[in-house]
Amino acid sequence: MRLVDLAHARSGDKGDTANIGLIALRPRDYPLLVRQVTAARVARHFKGMITGTVERFELPNLNALNFLLHGALDGGGTISLKTDAQGKVFSTALLRMEIERR
Repeated sequence: MRLVDLAHARSGDKGDTANIGLIALRPRDYPLLVRQVTAARVARHFKGMITGTVERFELPNLNALNFLLHGALDGGGTISLKTDAQGKVFSTALLRMEIERR
């Protein structure tokens, strides 16, 4: 199943880093997100789009995960020639990732 069936997301930028918040639609789905949406898996999902590492932070009180995608914006919004220099579509791209319903 795709993440869009379990969560919603928002993204933005901080310099050359894209920031994605992934929020479970239902609290009961948060443990599934924690198990399956790892930093390594997100890095594989965005392979070729980012040049740095992916960090993951858990926010259990919000039923959310936060990801930092380093090296995602070609230097950042003010100098990048990317169409999405502020990283706004990274959240939509993450919601297309498929996971197993376990």
